[in-house]
Amino acid sequence: MGTINVGRLVLGGVVAGILIWIIEGMASVMYMDEMQAAMESHGLSMEMSAGVFLVTVMVSLLAGLVLVFFYAAARPRFGPGPKTAVIVAVALWVGGYFLSLMGYHMLGLFPDRMLMTWGVIGLVEWNLAALAGAWIYREE
Repeated sequence: MGTINVGRLVLGGVVAGILIWIIEGMASVMYMDEMQAAMESHGLSMEMSAGVFLVTVMVSLLAGLVLVFFYAAARPRFGPGPKTAVIVAVALWVGGYFLSLMGYHMLGLFPDRMLMTWGVIGLVEWNLAALAGAWIYREE
């Protein structure tokens, strides 16, 4: 069992994170009005300050790094390639993304239709990001 190639992990993680950030931004067009209405109904703001923008970038990069880290950790068990990337993406989506959506649902923060849209977009983006990160990551 080899060691994790930190340089390729970081490179793959950054690419995966950028992809997550881009897909999130493009997809937000589909539900922005509905999200703004839901936020306002709870007295919350959607102001996009420079600080909030920076946080979205950092969270996406962290998500990409975590995704590729778990891909690198799963390679010895499941083998390198797309199959392992998809296994990791789905497992992390269920363990994080889906559970967060269930929390939003239980609290009644957002409409169910919007949560389902987020879930589908998230599953697609996590799989695409995992495939991109896996394509870049190598242990040598």
